[in-house]
Amino acid sequence: MTTLTQTTRLRLLQGSDLLLLGVALIWGTSYGVAKQALVFYPVLGFLAVRFCLTFLILLPQLRGAGRRAWAPGLPLGGVLLAIFLAETYGVQLTTASNAAFLISLCVVLTPFVEWLLLGQRPERRVLPAVALSLLGTWLLSGGVNLAFNLGDGLMLLAALLRALLVCLTRRLTAASEVPALALTAVQTGVVGGGCLLLGFTLLPGGLPPLPQAPAFWIGSLYLVLFATLLAFYVQNHALRRSSPTRVALLMGSEPLFGALFAVLWLSEQLSAQAWLGGLLIVAATLWTGLLRRQ
Repeated sequence: MTTLTQTTRLRLLQGSDLLLLGVALIWGTSYGVAKQALVFYPVLGFLAVRFCLTFLILLPQLRGAGRRAWAPGLPLGGVLLAIFLAETYGVQLTTASNAAFLISLCVVLTPFVEWLLLGQRPERRVLPAVALSLLGTWLLSGGVNLAFNLGDGLMLLAALLRALLVCLTRRLTAASEVPALALTAVQTGVVGGGCLLLGFTLLPGGLPPLPQAPAFWIGSLYLVLFATLLAFYVQNHALRRSSPTRVALLMGSEPLFGALFAVLWLSEQLSAQAWLGGLLIVAATLWTGLLRRQ
């Protein structure tokens, strides 16, 4: 009986591992998919479509206990809006492979943002990860012939804002049990509504008519259904059946999948130096994630 139970648990873990690798693959490809969608529609319009659709799907979550999500969700949604503006404009202005590697630096930056906001000083053991990430970013951006562009800078800003979002979420939701899907619903509503408002206010003539290109709608639906709804569900599901360390290791493969997708699907070119820099960033991310879960 014990052997059967252990075998069943092992199969469940292996299944969760495969699902998490699938999520890492989906999130890794999301940068390339977004880059292709932006060929057909401006950033603000693309984000409005993606997050308004997500909000409509999640709207039923705001009934009952879900109403508690409005208070923390509105300010957190404002931060998420800033993240996706920086991230999506960054993807448009840099390569999808660079975007996938640079956004993963949020894991390395989180302990320092946590220090500033929550007073929890990072351990000295995090410093080697910081050094690795800085070296990796330097190599990824050209090394001696530094070619750090605006898109790369926006991706770094998005990584910093992601670290800020993690800490703010902890602070604003610690005192009350807010349903996760309800919180996501409010945040996506703020992002979608904010992009609509900015699009009609800032763009000459407002947002253009919605594109007819099938590639745009296929990409947008892929990001809504798989990169947002399915991915977050699988991650939360797997955390109940596997250790956080194991989850961190599997999810750390996201930027590698992103780079491979950019090279194979978008025909982007990465030098050996850039690959080395990206691998150092992944190593720093995994190092930090493991330290924070010990």
